[in-house]
Amino acid sequence: MSKQSNPVVPAEPLVLGKMGSTYGIRGWLRVFSSTEDAESIFEYQPWFIQRAGKWQVVELEGWKRHTQDLIIKVKGVDDRDAANLLTNCEIVVDSKQLPPLEDGDYYWKDLFGCQVVTTSGYELGKIIDMMETGSNDVMVVKANLKDAFGLKERLIPFLDGQVIKKVDLTTRTVEVDWDPGF
Repeated sequence: MSKQSNPVVPAEPLVLGKMGSTYGIRGWLRVFSSTEDAESIFEYQPWFIQRAGKWQVVELEGWKRHTQDLIIKVKGVDDRDAANLLTNCEIVVDSKQLPPLEDGDYYWKDLFGCQVVTTSGYELGKIIDMMETGSNDVMVVKANLKDAFGLKERLIPFLDGQVIKKVDLTTRTVEVDWDPGF
């Protein structure tokens, strides 16, 4: 009987990407990174995935850029069938592994749940997601239930200085110069 070691669990799980479709027959997989610079996803180790409700640590044997894709080789995954089982698994790291930020900087995850308020004091709602678009990032703001404009959700460009006037993580508010009618 082998000794069961305690499973490693990320204390503060943060999704940094997702495993895509298989590549070739030797167990390589495409990987989609949501880090600002796609390749920096490899700087955060170990990776965790959840399979059948259990956390698993994923060790990389290697990675490379292939045309527009990043592809990875997971240790112990040596054929297409084994790689197929990892397709669509989210790549999770422990956010404690992230480098400390300089004053005034923050991670997207820090903005989730923050209240968004206009410079004139109108409460637009809470940030529930962030999206990357070609030109700039966009906050997805879930409107308050009794929104005067009847909106359920607002998409507000995250343009520092232009739209975003102040981010205060202590009070969990983001002040914006934005027309509540949009």
